[in-house]
Amino acid sequence: MTHIQRPITTEPRTGLSREELWDGPDKGLIKCWEVGRDRAQRFPELAQRCLAGELPVLGWKGGVSRSLKKSAKFGCLKYLAQWQGLRGEDLDIDLAEERTLTCSNTSMIVTFTPDRAKYVNQEPA
Repeated sequence: MTHIQRPITTEPRTGLSREELWDGPDKGLIKCWEVGRDRAQRFPELAQRCLAGELPVLGWKGGVSRSLKKSAKFGCLKYLAQWQGLRGEDLDIDLAEERTLTCSNTSMIVTFTPDRAKYVNQEPA
């Protein structure tokens, strides 16, 4: 399974173990997307910021709170999944590809990558 997709109309899953949620073939992306959908209900202002193209700081690497000296950075696919959920979008992530977005608030360019080594030890700018 390299392309993870779920329609926004899909009901949230229930009764799954931690291993099923985080260690399955989707690598936890479905759970991150479900959390994003839930947060959109509880924090409509955050959802609006995401819909406006912002990449706010969330629980995963990828968000930006201000412009940095370097104009580009890497983020993880779990951030992208949660962001899609916050925006009320279908989950649509290819585990083999990078995806680049530009934050509408800071103009920072973030490349979401399946390559953990690219975002784990980034130099702070």
